[in-house]
Amino acid sequence: MVERHAAYLTRLDAVLGDGDHGDNLVIGFRAVEAMLEDLAPDTAPGELLRAVGYRLVAAVGGASGPLYGTAFLEAGAAAGDSPTIDASTLGRMLKTGCDGLARRGRCTVGDKTMLDALRPASDAFTASIEAGGMLASAMGVAVQAAARGMRSTRPLVARRGLALRLGDKSIGHLDPGAVSAMLLLRAIADG
Repeated sequence: MVERHAAYLTRLDAVLGDGDHGDNLVIGFRAVEAMLEDLAPDTAPGELLRAVGYRLVAAVGGASGPLYGTAFLEAGAAAGDSPTIDASTLGRMLKTGCDGLARRGRCTVGDKTMLDALRPASDAFTASIEAGGMLASAMGVAVQAAARGMRSTRPLVARRGLALRLGDKSIGHLDPGAVSAMLLLRAIADG
């Protein structure tokens, strides 16, 4: 998913940031793929996610490495050492991933960041599961919420990251981090 949309993410970032978001994510997720080959097949999901987080922090330049890395690290911590992940745990993982990202980025929803896509997705997933929804349908609801959150960044003035320097000129552009967050959630839902 990241490779397929890398050029688009980089074009979005060229307007609001330094024009490397898609390229950096490709580098990071290629590093993750290489790391996965070295992990034992019976690696617990939490340990796997923590390893992904560390690899993204180390491999991805710019802000997205530490932000995504933190989200994966926090999600992995929420998963613990359980060999499987149920819907309730996944909801907790999404929430703690968002919380970690918000802390690391010192951002809230409405700041024109990836959190604008991730927080609504997390909230929608949890609400769907609590209402008795099945895992697949809850993921679909989460992806739809992420897409709405992503689109909500277009009219916002950026209050974090490099786009902050643009002020009102950031209005009218999608946040590249929100777009990549929605794409990653879609990849998870499709996987």
